[in-house]
Amino acid sequence: MQFFALEHFAGHVGETFTVALDHDGNAPFALVEARPLPVQQYQGMVRSPFSLLFRHEAAIVFPQKIYQMKHASIGEFGIFLVPVARDQTGFIYQALFN
Repeated sequence: MQFFALEHFAGHVGETFTVALDHDGNAPFALVEARPLPVQQYQGMVRSPFSLLFRHEAAIVFPQKIYQMKHASIGEFGIFLVPVARDQTGFIYQALFN
């Protein structure tokens, strides 16, 4: 299991990540936002919480679940994506790390 912090993703906004789909091969997801979340410090806290937003340009929405994602410099990892919005070009998915 990889332990991520905001710094792993912040420099990759605008880049494409590849998500493995169950039966349909792979799908490109663009990282559109990487931002910190409000912090309330707790004893033993090992990272500050953050949010990632990805856009996938498709007419269908993918269900919330853990997807295998790959990026050229970050590598391959599992990420829990939740559809949170729809715009003119597709759906927006969020991943929260706390």
